[in-house]
Amino acid sequence: MKNIINIQTAIIMLLIFSMEVNSCMPSGRIRAKKHPPNYCNLVGDDICCIQGRIYTTYNCSPPSITHNSGSYNALLTLNTFEGGGYGPSQCDHHYHSDKLLVVALSSGWFDHGNRCLTNITINNEANGRSVKAMVVNECDSTSGCDKESSYLPPCGNNIVDASEAVWRALEIPINDWGELNVTWSDA
Repeated sequence: MKNIINIQTAIIMLLIFSMEVNSCMPSGRIRAKKHPPNYCNLVGDDICCIQGRIYTTYNCSPPSITHNSGSYNALLTLNTFEGGGYGPSQCDHHYHSDKLLVVALSSGWFDHGNRCLTNITINNEANGRSVKAMVVNECDSTSGCDKESSYLPPCGNNIVDASEAVWRALEIPINDWGELNVTWSDA
């Protein structure tokens, strides 16, 4: 009887863990339409939506790595906050120098602006470096492929979109800039 209870407990715990890991499922799909000629912004390595391709959207972001740890696995990406085709940051309606430690978070983590102008700590597990950066914008994972999004695809649900200063502070060689697996937490 004791073994049956232990097996049942293990199954329940596994189900709970599975639900936490999979609790951020896609919320929809967008079929990209053709963008106007010469309209699509190509800032840095941005890739415009491809006509007819289907892109996944998310209203959420992955939960913390372990229950209530407050630490999240993320993909660090490189972006500019100085303008150049993008609008001002959502949190303060200003542009920010790429020399400042600033980031945009995927929609779920951005939490309808509740993390605006707060600091997060980004950890580069590969070299042990960490940096605090201010959240100034949303990396929209709920929509894309339209004029408002400069015909760019929706962000993934696990993105920390960072300024050049963040990449430098994490001591990432310039040749490796673009995408990097990191963890982050509220500072």
